[in-house]
Order: sequence, then C-alpha cells, then structure tokens
Amino acid sequence: MTTTQTPRHVGTDKPPTLASKLMSNRWAGIGGVLVAVLAPFVNATPYALSVMTSAAIFVMLAAGLNIVVGYCGLLDLGYVAFFAVGAYTSGVLSTRLHLPLVATVPVVIVVTVIAGIVIGAPTLRLRSDYLAIVTLGFGEIIRITANNLDVTGGPSGIYGIPSLAGNPVVFYYVTVAVVCVAVLGAARLGRSRLGRAWRFVREDEDAAEAMGVHTYRVKLAAYIAGAIWGGLAGVLFAGQLSAISPTSFTFLQSALVLMAVVLGGMGSIPGVVVGAIVISLLPEVLRDLADYRFFLFGILLIVVMLLRPQGLWPARSKETVK
Repeated sequence: MTTTQTPRHVGTDKPPTLASKLMSNRWAGIGGVLVAVLAPFVNATPYALSVMTSAAIFVMLAAGLNIVVGYCGLLDLGYVAFFAVGAYTSGVLSTRLHLPLVATVPVVIVVTVIAGIVIGAPTLRLRSDYLAIVTLGFGEIIRITANNLDVTGGPSGIYGIPSLAGNPVVFYYVTVAVVCVAVLGAARLGRSRLGRAWRFVREDEDAAEAMGVHTYRVKLAAYIAGAIWGGLAGVLFAGQLSAISPTSFTFLQSALVLMAVVLGGMGSIPGVVVGAIVISLLPEVLRDLADYRFFLFGILLIVVMLLRPQGLWPARSKETVK
C-alpha cells in the first residue's frame, strides 16, 4: 500500500532585490547622515547653513512628536510647549546665570520631565478630541506665560544667548550629531518593550488594558519622552539664533511638526525624517515665488496626502501591531 504525501507548500515570495535592500532603514540612515555631513561642502554660505541647521532641529522635533503621536497615538496639538520650555530654560540660565549652553542641558531635561508630568498627568486621562483640545490649550498657556513674565523678557524675549560653537559650520555639525543621536534613540525606543506597549495602546487601548498593560503609565512615559526631545530641540534653537521670543512658539509651529509626522508616515522614523525635511525646506525652495509660495506649499502637501495617505515612507509591517 502506497501513500501519497502531500507536497509541502513552497512560498512564492521573491527574494529581496538589491533595490529593496538599499531602501532599508539602515541604508537610508547611512545615506542621510552622509548627505548631512557633505552638505556644507556643497553650499557653505551663512544662509544655507542656517536653513540646514533649522531643518535638523525640526527633524528632532518631529522625532519627539512621533513618539507621542506615531507610536502611542496621542493627538498632541500643543507640542511646541516643550520646545518653548527647553529654549527659555536654557536662555534664562545662560544669560542670567552665565552658564554655558551645554551646562543647561541637564537642567532642561529635568524641567521638561516635570513639565511633561504636570501637563500629561491630568490630560492623559482624556481621549480623542478632548486630549487634542486640552494640549492645544497648554501650548497657548506656555506661550502667553512667556509673553507676560519679566524673567523671560516678556514680548521682547531673551537676547545674547551664547552659542554652542562660535563657527556656524561647527554648530551645524554639533546639531547634526545631536539630532542623529536623538533619532537613533527614538528608533530604539520604538523597538523596545515599551515601544510595543505604545503601539498596543495606539491600536486598541481597551484591549491593551485587558492584556495587562498599564495604559496610563505607558501614555505618560510617551509624553515625557516626547517632552525631553522637544526640550533638547529648544536648546539647539536658542543656541542657533542667540535670541528667542514668544512669536517663535505659536500653534503654527505645533501644526507644522504634526504635519511632518503625518506626511512622512506616523510611527516611521525614516518617514518622519523625510517629512520634517520636506516641511522645513520646501518653503525655502519656493521662496522665489514670493506671496504664492505658501499657497503652492499647501497645494503640494494636499496632493501628496491624496496620493500617499499612509505617508511618504510608511512604517514597515513588523513595526505595527496586527
């Protein structure tokens, strides 16, 4: 008696091509760092360096907000509050106590953690639109407070903030190095056990709670981590301009950072980097169009979102919770 064995199913998936390997996150990261390092050799004018430095700082802001929105699914419309807290803390310490900008970093981290707890502890018990409205209100409260305090310079702001480096090229490379560490740290967090818990909460908070995830603590951890990233970006911002004022920390800034996260792909570190670069550099590319550049900028963003609703570089399947 003979038995017929059913042949095993052989997968038909094609092996990854060279193009797919080159588009992997690791190669993309190496390529991005090389471009950032070589950029000053292509155009090292003061204006170009200023634009590239601002773009790098914007990338750090987007990476921080991605932890809150992309990883954990918390809609934060007032993220600029932490950006302002970091910038003003560094500015006050460096101008009134004459501390070097680097020496203000530990204090900024502590202050932003406290701010994250103070703002996040009551608001993270809310969900959906209520959370967005409350965070928007906190962002405006921070800006208005800075506008009315003498220690922050009031409407005039703070001037004479020392830079991390006297040479703009050196400051650019310092900024790129800090931003690379911040982006890598955000990516590591996303792949950690805490990062998986964030994604569980983002996909279904009730199910995550039923599985034993302490959702409130997990959300608060995401909010605090995002606050640290935003505060450190504020230190770089203060060091770049040597002057800060409340007009730099409006709702528009929060909206642009959120737009970068959505445009690049929520939860995707390469996507967030690409989205931040597009959002920060595209208006400069369209600068010659004068009054029409913001209109064209908005039209281009709408077209991209219609064609790529998942983002320019969406998160890979293994980075999402199924």
